[in-house]
Amino acid sequence: MVQTLELTLEKELKELIIDACNVPDAPEDFPDTAPLIGPDSPLGLDSLDAVELVVAVQKRFGVRIGGEDSSREVLESIETLAAFIRTEKS
Repeated sequence: MVQTLELTLEKELKELIIDACNVPDAPEDFPDTAPLIGPDSPLGLDSLDAVELVVAVQKRFGVRIGGEDSSREVLESIETLAAFIRTEKS
């Protein structure tokens, strides 16, 4: 059951990101470890998208993503973002 919940959070985050950042040609599925921001991102997200993402995550999950250094680490991938949310919610 726990594994199902974990998979659901990653899937929910992907959908939230695609919606919040208006990604028109999002891949059907991309690895949870893929970079979220920058030229290697399968979604093509940039720093402005990162701001939109932080706001959307804070609204949806009620967690605060801190300053520039910590937000870079948190927004590294779906995997790091999900881990951050789980830590903050526990």
